[in-house]
Amino acid sequence: MHEMSLMADILYIVEADAIDRGFVKINRISVIVGELSNVLPDALELAFSFFQKLEDNLISEKTELKIIREVAKARCKECGKEFTPDYRIALCPHCNQINTEIISGESFQVESYEGSERFED
Repeated sequence: MHEMSLMADILYIVEADAIDRGFVKINRISVIVGELSNVLPDALELAFSFFQKLEDNLISEKTELKIIREVAKARCKECGKEFTPDYRIALCPHCNQINTEIISGESFQVESYEGSERFED
């Protein structure tokens, strides 16, 4: 399950930035996961729950993980129509050409996080 290492990387990046900003805890992390990103949101949540139980980081059982699912969209370069692709290489359902481009759905990134400078929130 590569989501475990992906979540470890997310937490490393977020915690490093949070420490630089003087935060002592992280309240929420929002992550964008595209339908074509090869990341399973459920597995990412499971990995996050594992890291919540560790005592050596800025997240806790109260830290929330918000997963924003990005819908996959493609555009045909021949006819200009947009459609929902099943895969990264997609045949246009309107003109049956393969000259298409993915315009959304491949993202996997931290959108934002919220932290606190106090423990007692």
